[in-house]
Amino acid sequence: MEDMKQMGYLDEDNRLKRLSAMGDPLEKVTASVEWSIFRPLLNEAYVKEDRKSPAGRPPWDYLMLFKVLLLQEWYEIADDNTEYLINDRLSFQRFLGLGLGDKVPDAKTIWLFRERLKDKGMGKRLFDMFGAQLEKEGVVTHKGSIVDATFTDKPRQRNSREENEAVKAGKTPEEWKKSPHKLRQKDVDARWTKKNEETHYGYKDHVKVDKDSKLITNFSVTDAAVHDSREIAGLIDEKDKIVYADSAYVGEEHEGEIRKKNKSIILKINEKGYRNRPLSDEQKAANKEKSRIRARVEHVFGFMSTTMEGIYIRCIGKARATLSITLKNLAYNLRRYAYLTGIRPASAG
Repeated sequence: MEDMKQMGYLDEDNRLKRLSAMGDPLEKVTASVEWSIFRPLLNEAYVKEDRKSPAGRPPWDYLMLFKVLLLQEWYEIADDNTEYLINDRLSFQRFLGLGLGDKVPDAKTIWLFRERLKDKGMGKRLFDMFGAQLEKEGVVTHKGSIVDATFTDKPRQRNSREENEAVKAGKTPEEWKKSPHKLRQKDVDARWTKKNEETHYGYKDHVKVDKDSKLITNFSVTDAAVHDSREIAGLIDEKDKIVYADSAYVGEEHEGEIRKKNKSIILKINEKGYRNRPLSDEQKAANKEKSRIRARVEHVFGFMSTTMEGIYIRCIGKARATLSITLKNLAYNLRRYAYLTGIRPASAG
């Protein structure tokens, strides 16, 4: 058997230059984003309650671990496979600021870091912090917003009908109580639902997207069975001038809730036809014009479904699902921002 050829420093450097020439998307994100803005919040998550600052030197760079979570969202990587892929891919190592000789976090370290962010409620704060940066730079225009929702599916649980009915009623099935190990593997927050003959199980990501930049400016997470229209009022704020949405959001009750928060808002919601009261030609034309703008939100979900390897989660419980979906939305915004700014890495110059 021939000896394996060892990679030297120059070989590594040359390989990275080739990746840059081919357009490494991670290098573009690295060059575009001011990553230091996240560090104070990440450090805050580890401040001990009885101290005013993090104690001593942390075993890992929290910003590097945060970037690991982003890699997982961009490439749909489970914890168990993350350590291997970081060791395997030079592009991952460069993004994380690691060299060939550096230690790579294992699955347990990554899981514990994510749990810490969840327990400290850091997900939405990190998302909003980057959102504030986008506002400051004027990347978000506020000339119009689009509201829509997408299912975030997860592995389906094979429960009996009685078990599902108990979970839906907010109860824990008796058999699960007798088996703590089994109970830990059951997601009592996720729900089943059906739309357009497709069955979904899990959660739903309700988003508000800036019309011009196609950046997500706000979102909420619910179980999959919650109707889209129930979340629209919570996504709207006083900065919204025009909001586009499909006919699922039609309803005087929802419109009233929205106008309590923003009296001057212009709602461009597609009208819905009913039996014995079909849409007029004028209404159809108006719907077509609204849909021309509203369809831009599908580009967001399309990017998540294809480039980001799917809108899917594996975790159990709404708290973990919310953090995972939050990170997915933030990961999308970071990639979108890198595209909009068009900053070229120095190594690709």
